[in-house]
Amino acid sequence: MSHRIDEIDAQILTLLQQNGRMKRNRIAEHVGLSVPSVSERMRKLEERGVLLSYHAVVDPKRLHLDITAFIRVTVDGSELHPEFVERATALPEIQEIHSITGEGTHMLKVRTRNTTTLEQLLAQIQGWPGVHGTTTSVVLSTFKETRAVPVKPTEIYQYEEELV
Repeated sequence: MSHRIDEIDAQILTLLQQNGRMKRNRIAEHVGLSVPSVSERMRKLEERGVLLSYHAVVDPKRLHLDITAFIRVTVDGSELHPEFVERATALPEIQEIHSITGEGTHMLKVRTRNTTTLEQLLAQIQGWPGVHGTTTSVVLSTFKETRAVPVKPTEIYQYEEELV
């Protein structure tokens, strides 16, 4: 099995990142392949863990989620990190959880309705076992927000646990 992203795979991934609902016949037209060939390539990209899922992008402000904030959290002791991540993962307001270097141990991206709900979320997080402190930055405006990654032909990186 090939573990390489070729030029056509890169084009398919780029097109899908631009429009996850793009029909396979349109993708086939763009890349110069038949629909069954595009379907097979997409299936292989999914099997190899390169193409993870398809999502709709929802405007949070239309759903009255007016506050976006980044919360830097300091968790004492590495033995408490799994519980922290489990608790944070369970909250729908928390969109991203990153383990970081520098000040703090984790960075959270959150969306809430208003400053009152942000304050309630902060109080909840600060009450978790091992949370030593938080520092919050509220976003005033956003100029770019994307999950798209640049795709170029390359070897597929395999994680160590996949190799075992």
